[in-house]
Amino acid sequence: MALGKSTTKNVKRSILLGLFLLSANVGAEALSLAAAPFETYVADDGEPSRINSLLHEAFAKMDDTQVDLQIMREAFLGSAVRAKRVDGEFAYIDLGEKQQGIVLSRPYLPLTLYATGKGPEVENVKLFPHLKGHRVAIENRFANTPTFRLLKNIKWSRNPSTYDAFRQLADDRAPFLITSKLLIDEFNLLLASVDEELLRFSAKPLLTSGFRLALHSDVPNAQGFLSTFNAVIDAMQEDGSYNRLLGIHWLLKDVNSDGVADFIANSRITTAASPLSTAYALDNSLPSETSLFIVDGVQYADFDQAKLSLTPSVMPRESLLDPELYDLMLKRW
Repeated sequence: MALGKSTTKNVKRSILLGLFLLSANVGAEALSLAAAPFETYVADDGEPSRINSLLHEAFAKMDDTQVDLQIMREAFLGSAVRAKRVDGEFAYIDLGEKQQGIVLSRPYLPLTLYATGKGPEVENVKLFPHLKGHRVAIENRFANTPTFRLLKNIKWSRNPSTYDAFRQLADDRAPFLITSKLLIDEFNLLLASVDEELLRFSAKPLLTSGFRLALHSDVPNAQGFLSTFNAVIDAMQEDGSYNRLLGIHWLLKDVNSDGVADFIANSRITTAASPLSTAYALDNSLPSETSLFIVDGVQYADFDQAKLSLTPSVMPRESLLDPELYDLMLKRW
């Protein structure tokens, strides 16, 4: 039996208030936000890009707000932000860099970094020290941060791109790779498509952060913009929009502030057979027997009722990673 909509009147009122403030304080000139390319997350050439899709839809819900998203090389991004040639970053990850004069949104998309590998030994990894003395592939975007530079006892194999990092693993030049759980899942979809054994991953995430908007504090009404953005993101996470935009069957989030994670689905992509065990967490809460099940924003008290609103079955989606780009790697796997 449906219990009601997950987006409360208070959230709606906060969004409307934020939109009013924005219309009063943000002029016609668009905010300019930049980010560096990050495979399957950020792109400017028509490739799948979850963050681009999330933010375009979120900003479209923020009336009277114009936002220009720019993609630039990692080497140019920092200087562009520091010189205020852009108003901020739209895929900022806090990994220990000192920031002054910057205001941040709440994380709008979690980033969980796991160790992954071909063999079962990676499943015993729970902490960075468990990788001591091993060669570990990693992207420069993570390696060149204070958090990872402090890890001295790991033999880092630094790589300029996601593809190069996975190639280290494929060619057995590094037995382990540290990358995001969503990227591991996408690579496993490629492996499954050619009937190869899937990558395994560490028993728990080695680091948890999140993607945020980062604005210069002197941007007009910066805090008002971020508050409205946060409210819009909350609503999208709870009405099934995120499932569709991320291509994930089940999400986990505490939607009613009772300290327990609730399961969120979208009837367009979530099937009745989609396992709850693969749900992707949007916050730190854990599910329990009192968890709600939310389909397209409608709450149900138990899984059996929620399944009646779900698609019986759908074709599995293709990987967001380009199969042509990874073709040679898969053949040599």
